[in-house]
Amino acid sequence: MCCRASTTPTSISRPGPSPSARFVWRTPPPWRRRSTESPRPRRTSSRTGGCAGWAGAAATGRPASSRRRRTSTASPATSRPPSWPGTTTRCGSTPRRSRTRTTTSRPLAASSSETSKASRRASCGRNAPGTSGTLTSRDGVRIANARGVTAVQDKDGWLGALGVWQRLRDEGSLQLRVWQSLPAEQVDELAALHIQSGFGDELVRVGYLKAFMDGTLGSQTARLLDGTGVEITSKEELVEYIRHGAAAGLPFAVHAIGDLANREALDAFEETASVWQPLGLRPRIEHAQLLAPEDVPRFAQLGVAASVQFSHAPSDRDLADRLWSGKTDGAYAYRSLWDSGALLANGSDAPIEELEPWAGVCAGVLRTLDEREAWHPEQRLTLEEALRATTVNPAWLARDEHRRGKLLPGFLADLVVLDRDPFELPPEELPDVQVVATMLGGRWTHNPPPWEDRRAG
Repeated sequence: MCCRASTTPTSISRPGPSPSARFVWRTPPPWRRRSTESPRPRRTSSRTGGCAGWAGAAATGRPASSRRRRTSTASPATSRPPSWPGTTTRCGSTPRRSRTRTTTSRPLAASSSETSKASRRASCGRNAPGTSGTLTSRDGVRIANARGVTAVQDKDGWLGALGVWQRLRDEGSLQLRVWQSLPAEQVDELAALHIQSGFGDELVRVGYLKAFMDGTLGSQTARLLDGTGVEITSKEELVEYIRHGAAAGLPFAVHAIGDLANREALDAFEETASVWQPLGLRPRIEHAQLLAPEDVPRFAQLGVAASVQFSHAPSDRDLADRLWSGKTDGAYAYRSLWDSGALLANGSDAPIEELEPWAGVCAGVLRTLDEREAWHPEQRLTLEEALRATTVNPAWLARDEHRRGKLLPGFLADLVVLDRDPFELPPEELPDVQVVATMLGGRWTHNPPPWEDRRAG
């Protein structure tokens, strides 16, 4: 967040594939595991390299889909296996953008709370158990620090992530704060442990449960009002998940891309509002990429945050224009959501996008990555709004609004130093801003002073 930002947090008002193709491999909701329904293939963990459930469904001709977790896509099953995790993202791949960036103003210091899918760990070490996974995560933390990241909200929903973060913390390599998501399918098991949201220490805490409503834009599996897309979790199942999560003291995050998926997620939160609202839980919809106009104000009305990724708008524009032709007025509608009173939280979606917080801020302001004009410029945000969405609002979602997200006396000294004041620049020069140094809790995690003037010459 910039020093010029208001000290008052933004508030939320309180109270392709055939449409029939379902993810047959997913774990049934806990309250249905002992049902007498017809048996269906059980999910086989990609971490063990198994694909028997997928292959069996394909062989019998039943509708089936596989999800490439590394690229968040879903593909209908055919007669040969899909690319398994680890084959679509290269560790240490060259970043899409050439500069390292992040947030702030003169004296070039700001609080930075980057929501992400577990920084570089998700792209390089998620499937690697034990030592190898920790090593790749250690490298990821260093990369994140160099790019101005002081906190991540790990939205991958992998139960083993807590162990990775804990090993890094125990060895002293974890130099950022983690708000960890957990798989919705494990809600009853987690409830039995009586672990509520916020459990943990200064660096690693249990955050929320994660579920998926649909697929993605690129794979044409986003669930749309025109009847296309893939349903991963039905509205009825999500209602039960939310009820069970609330009883366990765990808020919900729901991946929803298409306009129908978003509507049904909002419907589920509305149907369960009497359960989670009195508890003060802070739910969110992840991505919210395509919204019907009548659903935009419902985020603020219900108190459901829109956890979005500003970088998706310019990077997805060509795909969206082609696959969502005639619908893009409601795509990546950040200005509409902001003006409606919704709490908008910006993240990177790493490793789907590069872990570059400042590039995300620029995307929210510019809505373009190249020489073309802004895509749907009416949805642009101001620089201050984009910074607030990247710092103040994620801190609120992690129940940290009274200790970080701002530069105030008594708050944690989580901050980033930039090479210039972005508020003194014309918008087109914002992408030239670079990260100089990063601090976590008063300790430098990247490039302590003294600093050279990078703009010299």
